[in-house]
Amino acid sequence: MSITSGLFKQKTTSYLGIDLGTGSIKVVELQSVAGRPRLVTYGLVEVKTNVSRDDLKGGQEKIASILRTLLEKSRARTRVAVAALPNFSVFSSVLSLPELGQQELAEAIQWEAKKFVPLPIENVVLDWKLLDKKEPSAPADKLPIPETGSGQTPPVGAAKDAQVKGKPMVRILLTAAPKHLVERYVAISKMAGLNLLSLETESFALGRSLVGNDPAPVLAVDIGSLTSDLTVVEGGIPVLSRSIDVGGNTVTRAIAESLGIDESRAEQFKRDVGLGASSNDGVGQIISRVFGAVVNEMKYSLSLYQGQGKSKIEKILLTGGSAFLPSLADYLTQSLGIRAFVANPWARISYPTELKEVLDELGPRMAVAVGLAMREIV
Repeated sequence: MSITSGLFKQKTTSYLGIDLGTGSIKVVELQSVAGRPRLVTYGLVEVKTNVSRDDLKGGQEKIASILRTLLEKSRARTRVAVAALPNFSVFSSVLSLPELGQQELAEAIQWEAKKFVPLPIENVVLDWKLLDKKEPSAPADKLPIPETGSGQTPPVGAAKDAQVKGKPMVRILLTAAPKHLVERYVAISKMAGLNLLSLETESFALGRSLVGNDPAPVLAVDIGSLTSDLTVVEGGIPVLSRSIDVGGNTVTRAIAESLGIDESRAEQFKRDVGLGASSNDGVGQIISRVFGAVVNEMKYSLSLYQGQGKSKIEKILLTGGSAFLPSLADYLTQSLGIRAFVANPWARISYPTELKEVLDELGPRMAVAVGLAMREIV
């Protein structure tokens, strides 16, 4: 699923995945060898960016310059790229609609989009994907709740009539991105000398790199520097996405304020101690208080998903810069009663064995970039 696709047409044997995170920029280049993605190169630079909020050309030029330098240092061979829009800047919902012809379905989706997108429809780029075909179901009041968490009501009108008449229904994943945000990413890509093949959401990239085509639903938790993104993935497709403004930096600041130390020392405490400390006034207790908000959001997401009659989620995959926080996986497992693991985005990628140690260490941070680079290969 792509917010934009076919921006540039170019034959290539390898592709770049570009992840402009709020705490770092990551790039991964993959090529297809015997039908399997192979790592060509990768790169990461620690830098604070905020493409979603920075509408100044100077800021975009700075990001493009850093990206160009990173590509040169990592010796990237191609400039054909796929980039990701942050989940917290994109609106998404799963709709239930009657089975219609292509043109009628497109018109119905355009109409439904107006109900949940909090922007004028002419100011967003819409994209949608057919998830599956549902058997005629029962009463209209049993329609699944749209997964935006915004209190929207289920589709009515034609959808309701179709169910009453017993017509088959389809599930549609609808995504809407602000046009001005898409334009910023396109501008940065051009400044960096990239041929931007496609833009998609981070959640799709994560589904591709972490889950693949596994039909069993999983909850992917991407803990970034400023936000944590929660995504339920079915068969590689993100069917529910939520974001919360709690990330690694939130934890660092809380430790610094509670212990009266500077943030650099607090960051070291966070990485060294994590949730392993058990004293009531220790670092572990501070982190536990901060992550309580994330746990509550995870519980809500699980309840929302499973309340629609879905299969029980049996696995939580952790990714992002704070995924390796000591004892975090155990803490979440105990809090939610579901096994939590640090995800491995390299599991479907071939690479030189001598890189295993460094790639394992970087893995959670590179998951989005890996998934983006896989888009045209798998």
